[in-house]
Amino acid sequence: MANNDKENMLKKIISHAKEYGFVFPSSEIYDGLGAVYDYGQNGVGLKNNIKEYWWKSMVQLHENIVGIDAAIFMHPTTWKASGHVDAFNDPLIDNKDSKKRYRADVLIEEHITKIEQKIKKEIAKAAKRFGDSFDENQFRSTNPRVLQYQENIDAINQRFKTGMANEDFADLKALIEELGIADPVSGSKNWTDVRQFNLMFATELGSVAEGASKIYLRPETAQGIFVNFLNVQKTGRMKIPFGIAQIGKAFRNEIIARQFIFRMREFEQMEMQFFVKPGEELTWYESWKERRLEWHLALGLDPANFRFHDHLNLAHYANAACDIEFNFPMGFKELEGIHSRTDFDLKAHEEYSGKKLQFFDPRENKRYVPYVIETSIGLDRMFLAVLSSTYTEEVLEDGSERTVLKLPPVLAPVKVAILPLVNKDGLPEKSREILDLLKYDFNCQYDFKDAIGRRYRRQDAIGTPLCVTVDSQTMVDDTVTLRHRDSMEQERVAVAALHAKIGGLVTFSKTFQRLHV
Repeated sequence: MANNDKENMLKKIISHAKEYGFVFPSSEIYDGLGAVYDYGQNGVGLKNNIKEYWWKSMVQLHENIVGIDAAIFMHPTTWKASGHVDAFNDPLIDNKDSKKRYRADVLIEEHITKIEQKIKKEIAKAAKRFGDSFDENQFRSTNPRVLQYQENIDAINQRFKTGMANEDFADLKALIEELGIADPVSGSKNWTDVRQFNLMFATELGSVAEGASKIYLRPETAQGIFVNFLNVQKTGRMKIPFGIAQIGKAFRNEIIARQFIFRMREFEQMEMQFFVKPGEELTWYESWKERRLEWHLALGLDPANFRFHDHLNLAHYANAACDIEFNFPMGFKELEGIHSRTDFDLKAHEEYSGKKLQFFDPRENKRYVPYVIETSIGLDRMFLAVLSSTYTEEVLEDGSERTVLKLPPVLAPVKVAILPLVNKDGLPEKSREILDLLKYDFNCQYDFKDAIGRRYRRQDAIGTPLCVTVDSQTMVDDTVTLRHRDSMEQERVAVAALHAKIGGLVTFSKTFQRLHV
């Protein structure tokens, strides 16, 4: 998809999200607030269903994973121990001509991605030329052009990694200039120096300014899990390996907040920290990589939209890290991170708190600080991934058009719409009876205004997987028309069988059965 097409698609999704009650600009009557959004009536339904899918798959399906809800405010020493006070910075660079600001590391990584795309094109051409006899590994290791591309990538990565590790921002700027990286907006290569910017929001805790102490809005949810490690382990009698899951808000003072809800200043995370025996962390790391990708694909989303991206520039706490990237309208971007955090966090909190954060292993009769595997997914990014990958514009056989959200039925904010064909002849009353049969287990919507075709289109636009139409035949034999969103096929179903039929299509059971737990 060309850049213009991607931009147009994102604009369409933003427009659709607002028009149909998914996402609104925050404080819009006051002209909004940058990079802050509100979820509307359908958006909060979709968002809560994503949360439920994640929470149940983590906590309900795993005997050794439990959940907590830690406070947003934490003792300020927490963030000193975690490294956020000293090291939670983004390297920023401005273009003097466009006045746009960018993350220097992202500009370099995107340049590397372009070279990787050239390698893929060479491989695709060769595969087409040689057919079934094509050996990709041999081609990668022998083709001069591919080898040169890979050599360029390795050299850039090494210099980039060294510059980030040594905080050599002058060399990062020099690298950007030597690579000829241009401003994506203006094409200008007129750059400022690279600078660091801390992303934490600071505030004051106390009744009067003179006696207030400086605290932070949490920039991540993980630390709430780490400081509660012993509380959970002891009260839950948890044995290694075990996990602690949490869904919660986090806050980052993003200077470069753009691309709709992809990068916001107030966002929500779904994180699980999995505590393991030292020495076993990389095995568990690989296991959780597979499990997390499986979780996404179980929804029926296109596998071609997902890929792994291994980190070359590891965070100070990690010995292995990767992202699950998703093909958003603006290209492949991080959706979820899987990190082997070693024992950095628990040891740091031990040092700063003076408390032992260790596990006693009765089998080995010794104590140790566990290592940690983290899975962390942005709820808002998952929301955007689902929305953007299911937004569909179709031309039907009769030449008419429809816009439909082909949401996974388990995530759809409204599961079933109850539609009396006409608003008379006892059909509204019968429709209300059916609504009462279903509303305790399924989120339903009752709609009687406009022609039935228009009502179908409204439900298509918000992603409702099923519509129940009550007509004159219903009054005779107690059957209804059940319309399926994606195929638009219709079938007659007895009212008595309706609950079971709908439940088999929109509940989590079948989706969970696709997961390896």
